[in-house]
Amino acid sequence: MAGPQFFTPKSVKPSRPRRHFTLQQAISTLPLVSRVVKDIVTTHGRAAELQHSLEHTPSKDQTQLQRDLDAAMALLEDYVDELTEIGCDLKDYEQGLIDFTGRHRGRDVCLCWKLGEPSIAHWHEIDAGAAGRQPVSLLIESA
Repeated sequence: MAGPQFFTPKSVKPSRPRRHFTLQQAISTLPLVSRVVKDIVTTHGRAAELQHSLEHTPSKDQTQLQRDLDAAMALLEDYVDELTEIGCDLKDYEQGLIDFTGRHRGRDVCLCWKLGEPSIAHWHEIDAGAAGRQPVSLLIESA
């Protein structure tokens, strides 16, 4: 995941079984997912700016910056939890890269989407990552 480690908030919600999406189901979530992801990218950028300012501000003047950073991090965590509730996984805070778990020939794969893309156009094997993306025209969905 891109960005400093402190920008990777951990979900406080208990883990739950992974949701499986058909390509059409994943596409139907994009209006909501894209709004949440846009908020994540914006808030992450703001948190990075605050962290940079905090590192370059004398300690006696850091109180408000720290409060603002804490608030940004809490908001970021809420946004990530919202994506988790939808059932998709955030892979990159800066680019807004998202994976939905789908099926291809009877095995789990990732249907991937990035902020700014009009739809889900690619998928990849679970272990391949975004570098192994293939067009959805090659996806053979199965239960």
